[in-house]
Amino acid sequence: MTAYDKQLPFFKLTIMAEKTADKIKYRILRFLDVTGFTVFDPIVRLAFREEPKKQAESILKFLITPILFIALCVVLWWVIAPKHKTKSGEVPTPDVVWTSAKINDTFSKREKLKESDFLLNGEERKETLAAVEAKMVAKNELLEELSADLAAQEKAYAEQLAARIGPLDTALDALKAENKIAESAAKANIAEVAEGVASGTATTDALIAALRAEDLIEDIGSDKEFVIKSQIDALRAEKYKPLEEARLDVNAVADEVQFLKKRVDFLSDSNRSVKVAEAEEELAKQEAKLAEATTAKSAISQAKRVIRAEDSIARLEEQQYASAMTVYKQIQRSLFTVFVGFIMAAVIAIPLGVLCGLNRIAMACLTPLISIFKPVSPVVWLLIFQIVVGAFFPDPDSHPFFLFFGSLPWLGSLGINPALVFSACTVAMCAVWPALVNTALGVGSIDPDHINVARVLKLGFWDRLTKIIIPSALPLVFAGLRISLGVGWMVLIAAEALSSSDGLGKFVWDEYQNGSSFSFANILYACFVVGGIGFLLDRMMIILQRLVSFDDSNTSL
Repeated sequence: MTAYDKQLPFFKLTIMAEKTADKIKYRILRFLDVTGFTVFDPIVRLAFREEPKKQAESILKFLITPILFIALCVVLWWVIAPKHKTKSGEVPTPDVVWTSAKINDTFSKREKLKESDFLLNGEERKETLAAVEAKMVAKNELLEELSADLAAQEKAYAEQLAARIGPLDTALDALKAENKIAESAAKANIAEVAEGVASGTATTDALIAALRAEDLIEDIGSDKEFVIKSQIDALRAEKYKPLEEARLDVNAVADEVQFLKKRVDFLSDSNRSVKVAEAEEELAKQEAKLAEATTAKSAISQAKRVIRAEDSIARLEEQQYASAMTVYKQIQRSLFTVFVGFIMAAVIAIPLGVLCGLNRIAMACLTPLISIFKPVSPVVWLLIFQIVVGAFFPDPDSHPFFLFFGSLPWLGSLGINPALVFSACTVAMCAVWPALVNTALGVGSIDPDHINVARVLKLGFWDRLTKIIIPSALPLVFAGLRISLGVGWMVLIAAEALSSSDGLGKFVWDEYQNGSSFSFANILYACFVVGGIGFLLDRMMIILQRLVSFDDSNTSL
């Protein structure tokens, strides 16, 4: 066997390894291309040692530089925000917004825990109740310790503040005394000059000058007092970090203790199984009284009580926990609303767009309507739908439409009501135009050769539509749908805020009306949530477009 024959297996293995690596690389690159994250291509190529220098330059230009720019924006936000005062206080810094996000997440988790506690029964309920009570005792002890530390910090802060403000208070008191003396002297001078004017020994100009001198003395004295008062206010406004931290610790533990108390309540008196057990005991008592009834009248009366007790048990067994509308439920409702509106828009826009693209007369008829109604504000559409669509639901509580959707497992928890319908119709009306226009443009710009081939093959209208027209127009159709979904998501937030429909829009509006210390932070948190969901929806449309389109055009922005 020659040396070449001995090395041949090694060469084969090397070639196979290279082929395997190439397959993995191109699969990753294909995935990034489909999802629209082509910005990460250089990292993948660099990992597989493809032109390292070129890939390093691309990473520096298109990945590291944007990251540094975003980091700079965050730093500027962190520095500038505390210096800008508003009627709601300081502009929240990134850490405050992050704290707001954690608070909303904690609230959602607590609602799930309370719902679980409400539904627990048997030994599991008793064990959970014992564990929660033990935890509450430990937290109460911790709260007492933290409260004592807070009192010590408040005392230390008061002493420190008094030591810093004391000299300024003394100086302010002395200045007030000096100003009072100066003002008294100025008033005495005015009185003396006024007597001279009356006796003819002084001129009126002297009296006017004396009055102006008094005003000047008062203004100078007030300005000096204002300077010292401003220094005192600035010292009082300064944050004492140990005191702030102590207060936050006490508030956090006190909030947890309050939550544990609610859990104890849901595991005991307000627990569904406990209520059912109490109702069953009441039923047993009423049945015993019914068995002991001696007259027909008393028997009928007791039988009615037994029926009421049985009905009460049936209602309690079906009772569900009335969960608060957490931010995650608001997100679910907003997503459901926007997709309902988006689907309505797509169902209307795509057929009309195809019609306009195929028929110039239809295009001529619809162009004036598109030109007139496309710029109309979503606020106007919302008000119109509240009047027009609202007429179909005079009594929403008993309307079959809402009763049906309310009985469905997941949709029922979203709370399908007229406000949701109004918001969805507004989304549909504002989102229909981009999809319609792009579909018409896509159908109208089909290569005439394709149509000629269809005629040569004598394809029917349906085959021509499904095999040539729609596939050729898909890139522009999905471009329009992508724009429509973005417009719909943007419009939805305003529609929910104005229609008081539960969702992210109402969440933002409620926080604006609330005016609590974390309201501004919650609004900024909602801003990032809305933007993040909008980004994911856009990526989703890109993936769908890439999966159904035959072209290789770049869809990422």
